[in-house]
Formats: sequence, structure tokens, C-alpha cells
Amino acid sequence: MKKDYRLWHDTKTKLNDADGRALFHEREIWWCALGSNVGFEQDGSGELFTRPVVILTKFNLDVCLVVPLTAKIKEGKYYHPVGDASGRDSVAILSQIRLVDRKRLAAKIATLEQKRYQQLLRAVVKACFPALQK
Repeated sequence: MKKDYRLWHDTKTKLNDADGRALFHEREIWWCALGSNVGFEQDGSGELFTRPVVILTKFNLDVCLVVPLTAKIKEGKYYHPVGDASGRDSVAILSQIRLVDRKRLAAKIATLEQKRYQQLLRAVVKACFPALQK
């Protein structure tokens, strides 16, 4: 599929010039403008190039570590089910965690239950940082 990166670039320029006002917290699920990316990197969709993400870690008021979600049921080392997000069952794509600025956060969808959030964190460490496991 051929991508029109110019359209994403225009959208990204507008995001960068906007005031970042999103007040976010760990465990929350947000629509996030992930953009149109290269190769197998997870893309957003729609005119704002958004995709649901779970906020894993809040570093400060401006940046956080997120994991993108998909509604396609997938299994394997790099996928972890998180349950209902944005009105349907979702799976976290563990191999696609990334740092994002709050300017990319478009709208809060929900908050992940504490138990599911802890399970997700363990799955991220197991899949992406195996050396940190005990």
C-alpha cells in the first residue's frame, strides 16, 4: 500500500504548533495521533492518523510511554489482550511501545482496570525487556 506521507506531515505540523493540553495518567486509554509510519511500524488511521493507546508511564506533564492497541485479535509473544477499549475487545501490540508527546493525545477513551494494567506491564517486561525479569 502506497502512503501519502505529505498528508501526515501536514497533520503533524499542526499538532506540533498546537498547545498540548491533554492531562493524562498511567492506565488511561487515549486516541493518539501515531501518524503514518515506515514499514511495519504501527500507523494511526482517519484524518488525524489516530489509534487507541494505553499510557504505560508518565514521565512528566508533556511525555509518556504508550503501547498501541488493535481490535484484531492476535496471539503470540508480542500481543497481550487488554479487554474492552473503545467499545470492543482490544489487544496491546507490545513490540510497538513508544514515547509520545501529549500533543499527540486527542481524546481519553477509558481507564484500564488496575489488575489488567499490572498484567500489561508484566507482559511488556517479559516481551521487550527479558533481562529485567527475575
